[in-house]
Amino acid sequence: MFSHVKELQYNAKPDRPDPVYAKKLQEILGGQFGEMSVMMQYLFQGWNCRADQKYKDMILDIGTEEIAHVEMIATMIAQLLDGAPAREQDEIVGQNPAVEAVLGGMNPQHVIVSGIGATPTDSVGYPWNSRYIISSGNLLADFRANLNAESQGRLQVCRLYESTTDPGVRDMLSFLIARDTMHQNQWMAAIEELEKNQKAVVPSTFPQHLENQQVNYSFMNFSQGEESAEGRWASGKTLDGQSEFDYIANPTAMGQVPKLQPAPAYIHGTVEPGQIIPGTEQANFEQNQQGNDLH
Repeated sequence: MFSHVKELQYNAKPDRPDPVYAKKLQEILGGQFGEMSVMMQYLFQGWNCRADQKYKDMILDIGTEEIAHVEMIATMIAQLLDGAPAREQDEIVGQNPAVEAVLGGMNPQHVIVSGIGATPTDSVGYPWNSRYIISSGNLLADFRANLNAESQGRLQVCRLYESTTDPGVRDMLSFLIARDTMHQNQWMAAIEELEKNQKAVVPSTFPQHLENQQVNYSFMNFSQGEESAEGRWASGKTLDGQSEFDYIANPTAMGQVPKLQPAPAYIHGTVEPGQIIPGTEQANFEQNQQGNDLH
């Protein structure tokens, strides 16, 4: 059960309207790594969690907080749109607000679709997509995806912080940046705990002897130069503690040369020179000719 509290988790009040910046802010609302994505990702991970209840509780704690962040950003966008379109109202009397919005650099859907409010889209108007979220049922795999989401999200919020001088907007963004710092640390701590109880490679339950043992710890150099040989991933003990990294400077092909059979007649694929496909008029003609020769 969810219960709405009228007060925001933190202030979301700009010092002045800025419809163009409102368009930019849509990215951290409805973009691939925006607050809508992490909100839905964490909630579905929590609702689907079949592991220790402490993980379920923790995931739902942060998922519920992300709902608050969605509300904060949506509120900020709506206030940034006050006075939209981008020019002063008295300059556009008798003109088309949607056209003025485009010319001013703002998102015209903020005028046409949402009535100067936030939309569940990214900064170029692409609708939020549930394909953005990951909820696999394997907590280690999911927590690593969560760490990536928080890393990308914090990066984007920091870039948005740098692209405005509005003290009110920066105040809210500084709060979100701080929470992303905590959330990255939170997922790293959870990942560390899970790795202590199971293997680092996901899934840990798959029998490793079924892997091809010739290549499971080999780093293969498939590009020009050998600078990659200097990395931690190319020599020494593997991170899962099961083997040693092996560096292959010039990997060779290990598979067959692929040769596909001709497609059946009903596919109407490409016919090779001299090829007669059974069931076609040409094949029937050839067959009839052979019958006539016999007589």
